[in-house]
Amino acid sequence: MTLIMGVLNVTPDSFSDGGLWLEPEAAVEHAFDLVEQGADIIDVGGESTRPGALHLDPAEEQSRVVPVIRRLADRGVMVSVDTMNASTARAAADAGASIINDVSGGLNDPGMPDAVLDTGLQYVVMHWRGRLDSGDSRAVYTDTVREVRSELSARVADLLDRGVDPAKLVLDPGLGFSKTAEHNWQVLGGLHTFQTLGYPVLIGASRKRFLGALLPEGASAADRDAPTAVISALAAREGVWAVRVHDVASTRIALDVVRAWQAGSDDH
Repeated sequence: MTLIMGVLNVTPDSFSDGGLWLEPEAAVEHAFDLVEQGADIIDVGGESTRPGALHLDPAEEQSRVVPVIRRLADRGVMVSVDTMNASTARAAADAGASIINDVSGGLNDPGMPDAVLDTGLQYVVMHWRGRLDSGDSRAVYTDTVREVRSELSARVADLLDRGVDPAKLVLDPGLGFSKTAEHNWQVLGGLHTFQTLGYPVLIGASRKRFLGALLPEGASAADRDAPTAVISALAAREGVWAVRVHDVASTRIALDVVRAWQAGSDDH
């Protein structure tokens, strides 16, 4: 069964919802709304990863995310922390987080593998070629799927060499990170190729810029929720571990359709 990871950006500058949930009370309330709508995991992030975003001091990041994580975990919510910083991962673990979701795959902070080892948390390893810039200067591929798979495989090999338990790893091919729209669709079209690495896969397409090309000019980021739900359904049909989304309600319906479809197929 594909899980739903609901996005909770405790930031002032995220591309689609920056500032909406910056205050802890608002963040916690929104998280519970997402759980009620069907989220299995709440992914709490305190630093924007949009192109051009400033690097945040880990202490400031922790001041944003730790109080929210603690309150959610105390209420029995499964929480992941969206961070590239080992110290934040450790602080989140102490507050009750179950998963570290690292968009850098351990490349931003050399202390992250030890943090994963010491905390024993599940670890999402994303494909990453560095911090985003507005020109997509790193978005150069000869064979997108093969190269992204190879670079992810290298990250896994390094983590295993450091002693990380392979049972703790989840892979994310990094849609929108150092990839053009064409590259993103190639990654999605080759999703099965990443699954051959033998690890659960997370897909995070929600509200990303490449979906805007499918919509009328001037459409908002929230208008990308419909194509996001379709991607979630198709990814679930491929057997991904989880989808990371802003709009949980539409994705919950999409995954329920997939489940009903599969049950109908099983009857025959």
